[in-house]
Amino acid sequence: MLDAYAAARAVRARRLSPVELLEGTLGAIEALDPQLNAFTVVLEDEARATAERLERAREGELGPLAGVPIAIKDHVWMRGAPATNGSLALADFVPDEDCACVGRLRGADAVIVGKTNNPEFCYRGTTENALFGLTRNPWALDRTPGGSSGGSAAAVASGMVPFALGTDGGGSIRIPSSFCGVAGHKPTFGLVPKEPGFKGWKTLSVDGPIARTVRDLAVTLQVMAGASPADDLTWPVPPGDLMTAVERADVAGLRVAASADLGFVPVEPEVRAAFHRALAALADAGWQLVDAHPPPEYPTAIWNTIATAEGFASEGPLLAEFEAQMTEGTVELLRAGERVSAGEYVDAQHERAAYTRAWSEFFLAHDLLLTPTMQLTAMPVGVLVPDQIDGEPVDPFFDDWCTFSYPANLTGQPAASVPIGVDAGGLPVGLQIMGRRWDDARVLGAAAAVEQVLPWADARPPVSRVG
Repeated sequence: MLDAYAAARAVRARRLSPVELLEGTLGAIEALDPQLNAFTVVLEDEARATAERLERAREGELGPLAGVPIAIKDHVWMRGAPATNGSLALADFVPDEDCACVGRLRGADAVIVGKTNNPEFCYRGTTENALFGLTRNPWALDRTPGGSSGGSAAAVASGMVPFALGTDGGGSIRIPSSFCGVAGHKPTFGLVPKEPGFKGWKTLSVDGPIARTVRDLAVTLQVMAGASPADDLTWPVPPGDLMTAVERADVAGLRVAASADLGFVPVEPEVRAAFHRALAALADAGWQLVDAHPPPEYPTAIWNTIATAEGFASEGPLLAEFEAQMTEGTVELLRAGERVSAGEYVDAQHERAAYTRAWSEFFLAHDLLLTPTMQLTAMPVGVLVPDQIDGEPVDPFFDDWCTFSYPANLTGQPAASVPIGVDAGGLPVGLQIMGRRWDDARVLGAAAAVEQVLPWADARPPVSRVG
């Protein structure tokens, strides 16, 4: 399977028909999605009309994603297609306008083939809801793909599409990217417009790419990035030349810190071992690594307060009519947000500012920080929260097993996840690369350098090993 960059290049050169490319994608969805349940809707007619239009386009008229079949997370607004946010309460909602980043993907001549599953209101790090059911991991059907962009990651990992759009308010791009063995990038907050859309997690969440290769992260992020009048929290900061950064994949002279646990995070032994093997391989390739991390402050309490308060403000009004129809665990999180006072919310934002300052000061002395993406590999389906990690109990209230994810959401920094191997059971392990705000090009360049040392793009999960 070609990645998005190579497919678009072949379409522009007329070496590949966008119609034939789409038919192959639709065939893969028909063959694989009954096992995975990654898609909530397949937009076959619209996709065919787009592919046929591109087939007729004159030379020089095709955009950077010409003919590339892509998928959009259910949560993200797309005109004329359901955006249910994984909830029976919104089962009939169809927006009449695109999120600005979806409009940019259309404008780059991508072919949108469907929308992908997420947990109700994107609240969980797994992907299951009462409306569309359970999404499974292509590497092991009895395991979760992670969440909340689990459908997008499963669609990419299985080879149904080379790129899918996700969102990330507490790891929701990086969690499933790690669990499904693909590349994902949580952009700097304010780099990619996420409006118009649902109003939940206004200060935490971003839209970003999930793909099979790092260069696909770069080419799609280059298309989506940039301030938009539709989103008041985007900033007119140029993203830099992302493609050049990825092509160079140069870490020479960079001050790279690495930490297996940030000084306090419980990590399963197999994940820790895979992380150290990756560091050894990078060191052999010439990376200059130091063992360092920001102050070991537990971020989950701050994140929980902000996330539950913003969630209740967005979805709380639906409780009056739809509480009985909500997916297990959703009501508990909404009611927790109802109990957060305005004063407590502002206090949490004040604590967040101090937390962000400490991390920003760490990145004055270091260009990048490497950690495991996740504390564990993919959990069995049906498990919302693991009982323990490396013998330490996990708070069952929310996703207290995603501790490596929260710093980037609280501080607004960019963070990419790339695969670095598998555990003894064959489940993928991811490496997270964080950088300074607005330094997405450097983060993706480093991700490409990791990809060169530890290539992964051609690995095929069991569900796709046919023919």
